[in-house]
Amino acid sequence: MALLRRRMKLLVTVVMVNLFIFILISRHNGQDKGDIHKVQIPNKPFWAKIVPNKAYWNLQQQVLDLQNNPILAGNYSTEDLPDWLNDTELISDPCRPDLKVNTRVKDYNSLPGRFKDFLVYMRCRSYPLLVDQPDLCADPPFLLLAIKSLAPHFDRRQAIRESWGRAGVLANRTVKTVFLLGNTSEVDHHPDLSGMLRYESALHHDIVQWDYRDSFFNLTVKEVLFLGWIQARCTGARYVFKGDDDVFVNTYSILNFLGGLSGPKARDLFVGDVITNAGPHRDKKLKYFIPESMYVGMYPPYAGGGGYLYSGDLASRLHNVSQRVTLYPIDDVYTGMCLRKLGLAPEKHKGFRTFDIEEKYRANPCAYKSLMLVHPRTPQEMIQIWAWLSDPNLNCQ
Repeated sequence: MALLRRRMKLLVTVVMVNLFIFILISRHNGQDKGDIHKVQIPNKPFWAKIVPNKAYWNLQQQVLDLQNNPILAGNYSTEDLPDWLNDTELISDPCRPDLKVNTRVKDYNSLPGRFKDFLVYMRCRSYPLLVDQPDLCADPPFLLLAIKSLAPHFDRRQAIRESWGRAGVLANRTVKTVFLLGNTSEVDHHPDLSGMLRYESALHHDIVQWDYRDSFFNLTVKEVLFLGWIQARCTGARYVFKGDDDVFVNTYSILNFLGGLSGPKARDLFVGDVITNAGPHRDKKLKYFIPESMYVGMYPPYAGGGGYLYSGDLASRLHNVSQRVTLYPIDDVYTGMCLRKLGLAPEKHKGFRTFDIEEKYRANPCAYKSLMLVHPRTPQEMIQIWAWLSDPNLNCQ
């Protein structure tokens, strides 16, 4: 009897639910039958018009976003284009000096010279090649070591060639090394080293140099030019390490790490010493000082520029997306901006020590065994550490 009552209650519940659904559907079908196929047109624009940002970099990024987004651009008629977007001279020739910038950055005249130089040529991304290595990747490498260097740093480059940047086959993998240089400038009181560089390039065939002023703020230019060079000369590189010429890199450890990757993990690889929740420094005494007139907001996660590792597949995507990200005077932050534009973020790896290791471990060969990068190291220290790690008798158990 109890079983029968439970079945009856279940039947009534099901009937009531179905009846309720039937009533809802009937009411919906009965309303506005004549308007069922009528297109509903919004009575106001879906996208709000952009209010120009007061910070100059943010404003330039708004310009790029608008130019690359047909939906947003559709909000503006030709007559309606804002003044801050309609700079036809610079659009047609982005490498011409932007002499109007002194009126667009409110404290331009009080900024250090490095800012003025950057701002005047901020839109230029194309510079002539002075030295090229078109055949460097004729045999596509498994790992390309791309090292940011300056013309006078002969000793650093040679120490890298004799240690962790030795080109050839290492651990059954092809490794190639290329040094990335700009041009020394009389403005920075550098001696003319062009003859020595030509000799060095002819001897080692590993230098790529562009004709632009090689300064701290122009490291972002070097980044963009290098990404373009990869697409032209080295698309077959499976992985890329990009770093400074004052770091020690455990190439053995990197190759061991890369050998275990596959699938999406390999395609989207970008690892390093990642910095999060950071923003621009406002102290004028600091190297990384950025004024509020230039940039507002937090930085995306980024890997410290001492060195990071990424896939060749991602290098291609970074090259493409960099055209839609305004140049920023700090290159590692800029790379983080490009990654964010791709919907990616760098991954922190404990093997990257861009702020060095504890002093008591620095003379211990085994301290470097499991690391990928340590910063900073002198040329002599690079050769010494490499000798330690290359010793078959090294026992770190």
